[in-house]
Amino acid sequence: MKIRCAVWAFLFSGVFAIAQTELERFPVFESCATITTSDSLQACFYNQLYEALYTAYEHPEKTAASKATVRFEVDRQGNFQPIIIDGSSQEVKAALFKAFEQLPIIQPAQYNASPTFMQFIVNVQLPLQPQGSFYLPQAPVNNTATRLQGDQDRIAFAKANNNYTAAISNKYVNQELSSSANIPFSYQRYHRYEAAMNKIGNNAHTAVKPYTFQYVSQYFDLEEERTSLLKDVDTWLGRKFWNEHFFEIAGEDYWLVLDPGVDLQLGKDTGENINTFNNTRLVAVNGGLGKQITFGATIQESQGRFAEYFNREIRQRAPDGGNPGIVPGRGIAEDGGDNIYDYPVATGYVNYKPSKYFDLQLGHGQHFIGDGYRSLVLSDNSQPFPYFKVNAKFWKLDYTVLYTSLRDVRPEVTADDSFLTKYMTHHYLSWNVTKRLTLGFFESVLWQNDNGRGFDFNYLNPLIFYQTIELQTGSRGGNALLGITGKYKFTDRVTAYGQLVLDEFASESVIEGNGSYQNKSGYQLGLKYQNAFAVPHLMLQAEYNRVRPYTFSHNTVVLNYANSNQALAHPWGASFYEAILIARYTKDRWYGIAKAIVGERGFDVLQNGDDAFYGGNIYRSEDDRIADNGNEIGQGNNASFSYAQLEAGYLINPASNLKVYGQFIYRNIDPQFDNARVQGATTTWFNFGIRTDISNWSFDR
Repeated sequence: MKIRCAVWAFLFSGVFAIAQTELERFPVFESCATITTSDSLQACFYNQLYEALYTAYEHPEKTAASKATVRFEVDRQGNFQPIIIDGSSQEVKAALFKAFEQLPIIQPAQYNASPTFMQFIVNVQLPLQPQGSFYLPQAPVNNTATRLQGDQDRIAFAKANNNYTAAISNKYVNQELSSSANIPFSYQRYHRYEAAMNKIGNNAHTAVKPYTFQYVSQYFDLEEERTSLLKDVDTWLGRKFWNEHFFEIAGEDYWLVLDPGVDLQLGKDTGENINTFNNTRLVAVNGGLGKQITFGATIQESQGRFAEYFNREIRQRAPDGGNPGIVPGRGIAEDGGDNIYDYPVATGYVNYKPSKYFDLQLGHGQHFIGDGYRSLVLSDNSQPFPYFKVNAKFWKLDYTVLYTSLRDVRPEVTADDSFLTKYMTHHYLSWNVTKRLTLGFFESVLWQNDNGRGFDFNYLNPLIFYQTIELQTGSRGGNALLGITGKYKFTDRVTAYGQLVLDEFASESVIEGNGSYQNKSGYQLGLKYQNAFAVPHLMLQAEYNRVRPYTFSHNTVVLNYANSNQALAHPWGASFYEAILIARYTKDRWYGIAKAIVGERGFDVLQNGDDAFYGGNIYRSEDDRIADNGNEIGQGNNASFSYAQLEAGYLINPASNLKVYGQFIYRNIDPQFDNARVQGATTTWFNFGIRTDISNWSFDR
């Protein structure tokens, strides 16, 4: 009986002791080892840490006083592990990292008498001062179990609570910048990357866009760029507004960033006396799971009223079904009343990287192939479409295959209230022949869902020459395009580029030079001068595009090189030439753009019974051509075109690419005849706005 009572007394006293003991303990410096109370131990830890850093830290010379934010961890072995350091300069960050490397090994934090890791965030004024202290924005983050209340909770729920809190989410250290996630394609963003990628000797391939962060980081220091743009802000709201993604989480093998965004514009078309606006609300997300899977998505809801020439183009592209138009580059618009268009846009992708050589990507989005402002191969002029992309990079080669599903939305091809489906497969091989010269070879084929064949498996082979398959499936069973691209680096700053597209390869028609309609071709010549005149981040560009009549059209009209009434290549279609001059400049968060375009375009006459096809409108059948021979660029209703644009802005947040800007546009088109397709007009359009820049959207149409 006495033994039994002693056992119960021992057990009761043990439980009581556990219930009254602190389960968590701060890390312990040697000089703090005799302290027993938790508050005093915490104060001692911070004091000793500051003194240790003061001894180890050497402030860079000629560096002004500033603040730094440090997130660090004391691991289970008592080692200090810096996670992220935000400082005023790269030198300050390097000095703090070096100081942390010199800190002593201490006793680790404990949870329930077992070693655990503990994370901390501190703000510190630099240079460090004798007897100084930290600014503590929040309590240390313990990623083990939370305290358990009472013996029953400890027994019944300890495992579940440990499992929940072990799900680490505060280890985001800009994993996005080294991931295989897509960098949203924006000319203003990409011109800085290309300046680095186009240096002589670099084995970069720059034609296929969008790029990934991982690929660009081989040639351009994305982390250094991010650090150089940081603002010295301490509050959570200040960091999220000026420096960081709105939502950031990460663990050992996953990360996720999310940003709300806008495209809010107010403007005026002074020629037509129209008050213009755009109101876009969006959410953008990027993430990664493990080392092989990345993903991204954007959802946009928009309403807008634009300059009259742009409104007219929206209406001209109206699909079957009663919707009033299609916003170029965006999609089908609903009627918002009072000349307002309501248009949603959604994009997304999942990328799988099975090895360092391959990327497999399934998504719904836009693509661009070329080194110029325009592309005659494949551009982002069309609205997003479903695709599966295979990319392989090895040796001096970059090979891309695109399998896509497109739509023809015109009333004459709609059946059972459904838009007609057509498909396209595209091959592009880029080869760095020398350290200066890059050649690219492409072929693409479009076919419609006739005879119930759906996605024709003849075109699934990623290596085959499609011209032979087109012959096997029938001359009107597909539309194949061939071409070559090129780039030559004269210096580290000066790069020439070009494209040649052959829509229907008829060698006799090309050699004879008799203006045959079968000579369906186009070419591009361009020059880029990066860091021009030794001015950092100043880019000057000159480009010339010329496309013959009937290029990109087809005798089977649904097989034109278009998607949802929007050209897949140049927005002007065919039968034109244009000359473009562009200047882009970036200084810290400020930027400026100047653009000038002049050219000639050929439209159909559509007057006095003349309904012939003159070769500019790629949505018509070449069976209605004006003549077999004697065709020339700009024939029919010839129109001169001029366009100028000035834009200046400030990058508010480099993580989300949110910017505020002002824009001026001048446009003039002067056709011989005004008709349903084109009207002479001079437009002066002012715009001011704030925009999350996640895609190109041009009004030079």
